[in-house]
This record gives sequence, structure tokens and C-alpha cells, in this order.
Amino acid sequence: MSDTIDYGNKMHRAMRGLIAEVLEDVGANGLPGEHHFFITFDTRHPDVEMADWLFDRYPSEMTIVVQHWFDNLIVAPDGFQITLNFGDNPEPLAIPFDAIRTFVDPSVEFGLRFESQDDEEEEHEVVELPDVDLAEALELDKSDDPKPKSKTDKGETVPAKEAEVVSLDAFRKT
Repeated sequence: MSDTIDYGNKMHRAMRGLIAEVLEDVGANGLPGEHHFFITFDTRHPDVEMADWLFDRYPSEMTIVVQHWFDNLIVAPDGFQITLNFGDNPEPLAIPFDAIRTFVDPSVEFGLRFESQDDEEEEHEVVELPDVDLAEALELDKSDDPKPKSKTDKGETVPAKEAEVVSLDAFRKT
């Protein structure tokens, strides 16, 4: 047993469960009202199934739109299958939930984004900082005036203004 609760993975499973539930309902009843989905997925995921020509065109990521025409929407515990029209050419796709990067329903401004371990590593690159003399960097201003200072547009140093407290009572409606 782990020493910590993996909230990130639990949350991702719950969000993917939400997507599955929504897609199951759409598969059974169609899209209600103005709802439509933009689903971006990782085409390199080993369980993605798509035509070779689509993979050649989208070798790492693809966004599909589920809106006007789709067919054979089947939801399984680990993913979904759907047939979409690409230039009057219906193509079946199989997309595992683990491959989904974003799920957006712009009609109601709803969206989910899934961060992968690769994304996190790219965002947290190690950056080397220049050597800094810590004592010099932390040296305090030894002037006799303890008040904070600020600079004007002309570069002159002047004492900073005192903060003012404003009562909001004057702006309240009665």
C-alpha cells in the first residue's frame, strides 16, 4: 500500500468516467440541443485504431468533432468507437479514454484537459541560474529613511505613498 493517496489519477479516472457517461448517452439518444464535442487525442497511443492515411496526416495528435454526422458510437469501459466523415469518406476510429488529451463542449463552455507525464516533464525543465553572491543580493538599504521608496518616470527616487483605506459603504445600494 502507498503512503499517499494519488488524487491526480483518481481525478483523471473520474473525469474519463464522466466522458464515458456522456458519450453513452449521446450514443443512445443523439446530441441534445446545440451540444457538440471537440475531442483531442494522442494518435501514438498503442490502442488507438485509425486508418493509415489519417495517422500519416496526424502522427502525434488529432482533434475530432462530434457534431453533425457521426455513426456507430459505441462506448466500452476503456474507450469508444465512432465512425466520422472525412471528406465524404466515412472512417471508423477506436479511441481509448487514456489517449484523450482534451474534451470540450463549447456550447456550454465545458472542457477537460488531461496532463500526461510527458507534458509535465516538458513544462518543468531544469534551468541553470547564474552564480549570485547571496550576501550581496540580500544586503539591505542602509539609509536613515526606513520608508519604502519608488522611482518616478524620470528615474528619481521618492518615498512611496502611504496606502489609503477606502470605505465601500459609500458605494452600497440601500
